[in-house]
Amino acid sequence: MYRAHSSIQEHTVEFVQKGGVLHFQWFTGVTMKLVRFLMKLTNETVTIELKNGTVVHGTISGVDISMNTHLKVVKMTVKGKNPTSLDSLSIRGNNIRYYILPDSLNLDTLLIDDSPKQKVKAGSAAAGGAAAAKGRGRGGRGRGRGRGRP
Repeated sequence: MYRAHSSIQEHTVEFVQKGGVLHFQWFTGVTMKLVRFLMKLTNETVTIELKNGTVVHGTISGVDISMNTHLKVVKMTVKGKNPTSLDSLSIRGNNIRYYILPDSLNLDTLLIDDSPKQKVKAGSAAAGGAAAAKGRGRGGRGRGRGRGRP
């Protein structure tokens, strides 16, 4: 488990890696996947540094579940080169080193995890009940009576 602490606008954020997925935990103890937070940043102007040293400044038009980020009105500065202006740019998620968020960003509203929770029905297979096998025979792989007798 990887842990790192950061302080953003007087809020303490703890990053925790669980099973290959990066979560961040706000000071209230609520955890949220990092990519879910980034998906809420539509129409926010951010600066993104890539792993190759390129710095991209633009307005987010969307972030998908793989953290691929789509920007509009972009200024891209490749390391050691002059800045270039672009109408739009898509960045593959695994090339992103970090996001620099604007100071005016209201983290209190963005960090609320409003994703719908899946409810586990009583008696379902996930709860250890037999309701999931209802009408399905006795179980097994359905290969007949057997392969012979000794």
